[in-house]
Amino acid sequence: MEKPTIVAYLKPSCGWSNGVRAVMRKYDLPFEDKDIINNPSIRQEMIEKSGQMLSPCVEVNGTMLPDISGEEVEAYLLANNLVTSNERKPDAPINQPCAHEMPGAFPLNFKR
Repeated sequence: MEKPTIVAYLKPSCGWSNGVRAVMRKYDLPFEDKDIINNPSIRQEMIEKSGQMLSPCVEVNGTMLPDISGEEVEAYLLANNLVTSNERKPDAPINQPCAHEMPGAFPLNFKR
């Protein structure tokens, strides 16, 4: 099976971005990891190609998948027969937000 051409517009450290990377590792897929935080021109390229500002965005064989999780990337790759299902576990959560987007613990206040 020929490996797809993949360009991923990702943040250096983010749950969603790390999930995309984990899927790429799970299937041994080479991909171009484009840093949208430290390179404003790359972020602009992502916005122009995807038509929106949210990340991650992953381009697979010329098809842009905007604002997508690792779980959704994996589903796309499997549905389009670009990878073969395997039993390997991803080495990072594939559907988790960035740490600053995680819900915090809130104390419970019970009323009597």
